[in-house]
Amino acid sequence: MKTFPLRIGTPDGLLFEGEAERIVCRTITGDLAILAGHSNFCTALGMGHAHVALPDGTTREAACIGGMLSMMNGTCRVMATTWEWKEDIDEERAVKAKERAEKLLEDKSLSERDYRMAEARLKRALLRLDVKG
Repeated sequence: MKTFPLRIGTPDGLLFEGEAERIVCRTITGDLAILAGHSNFCTALGMGHAHVALPDGTTREAACIGGMLSMMNGTCRVMATTWEWKEDIDEERAVKAKERAEKLLEDKSLSERDYRMAEARLKRALLRLDVKG
């Protein structure tokens, strides 16, 4: 399968730079797969499971939360707000975050804003746990 140059970074730094056969990410409008030869494209990323297929036949999985993806002139660049490789996810921390968010959501006196924030925390924790599998 053909490959393309891929760079994945966050505001904290570069996480991946190399050749890839495919990257699949959740965008704000649904899942998107990029392959070699994809037309120039730019989109906002949503929150979801991401996969990078490497030329050696392996696949790396990650939790991706927000950011931008662009494919310009054959090179794909991902600037994610949060990108956590499966092997880097701290499962115990994610479980504790899930439990804290669930407890917050039980509080009927939360403001609408605080409720939405707790929901977002829960969704992030559940994504991390899903990717960690």
